[in-house]
Amino acid sequence: NSICTNNNTVFMDNQILGKPSCVEQAEKMLKNLSGRWHSVFTGISLIDSDTFEGCKDFEESRVKFKKLTTREISNYIETGEPMDKAGGYGIQGLGSLLVEKIQGCYYNIVGLPLFKLNQLFSNFNIEII
Repeated sequence: NSICTNNNTVFMDNQILGKPSCVEQAEKMLKNLSGRWHSVFTGISLIDSDTFEGCKDFEESRVKFKKLTTREISNYIETGEPMDKAGGYGIQGLGSLLVEKIQGCYYNIVGLPLFKLNQLFSNFNIEII
């Protein structure tokens, strides 16, 4: 039996962009991300619940937003999607329309880098496929 935990965060300009707590904060985040690159980090921990042995790692992916108009920002915020997402967007939803390009693992940006997770599973001789 294993326990897996993970969390991701958006990082830009030496600041962590968590989940916006209000519409104004979401708007500020999206304006700041507009036309720029940022990083998405996900940390993963895996623990064997029988032996309490564990391993951990992280993944970084880079995301570039297209230049957003004020209307695009307000329309996206009106969907409600930004409010429960780190950085104020979800690449797996309508937020994908804000993204110009990515470098690295798409699944990391969504929230769980599956290749990295599979590597950690191999430390415990767990095979997915």
